[in-house]
Amino acid sequence: MRTVIISGASSGIGLATAQRFAAGGDHVVNLDLKPPAPAEQAGQWEEVDVTSWEGVRAAVDKIAAERGGVDVVIANAGISLRRPFLEVTERDTRALLDLNLVGVVALWQAAARHMAAAGSGVLLATASTNASVGYPYYADYNASKAAVLALARTVALEFAPIIRTACVSPGYVMTPMQRAEYTDEMLAEVDRRIPVGRHAEPAEIANAFHYLASHEARYITGQQLVIDGGELAGGTASSFRTFVTEQDGATSG
Repeated sequence: MRTVIISGASSGIGLATAQRFAAGGDHVVNLDLKPPAPAEQAGQWEEVDVTSWEGVRAAVDKIAAERGGVDVVIANAGISLRRPFLEVTERDTRALLDLNLVGVVALWQAAARHMAAAGSGVLLATASTNASVGYPYYADYNASKAAVLALARTVALEFAPIIRTACVSPGYVMTPMQRAEYTDEMLAEVDRRIPVGRHAEPAEIANAFHYLASHEARYITGQQLVIDGGELAGGTASSFRTFVTEQDGATSG
């Protein structure tokens, strides 16, 4: 039985991923400030602030000691803030980077110490199609996800062939975070521009993580697996007409 640590697994993609690994027989540990709903919980929950470098390391060390090591780590916790670039604040950007980037570095480093000693391990993270193309109104979020891709490439080279790294880069996924940022009209407009005509379900992203952590993916490292319904292939990712303008509330284009 593998030991799988997932950050931010109390809802959305993280929760679906925890459920997928647990269903496959793995021991899953969810690092999150809030617990999942009792009916949805998969594995054990540890209350951890993943922006705390020392807190993350202490949690990983504890889990490794209890379980005899760590096999797979998925840095999933993250936030996005939708606003025009001129409205970006230092406080918001630092908070976003602390979670989306520094939190990944802290979790991966803490786990890599144990994986390197054991001679094997897989480090995964949630990136985004936003890391590969421009999206209006998500400047610092886009930058954070691009940094995660660069991190995965670098760590892959430093630890090959002992530790593999990879990112799953979802396009639009129907998560609570997505629902909070988009109106029904905006969601419908996005669906019209995605070649397959809909948002992804969190379980579809979870399946990608499960594959990347498997023996079948043993030749994949330092890469991203894009799950976007043809969004990037269709050239629709950064279309300004996908968004409602902040200035006058009218649909552009």
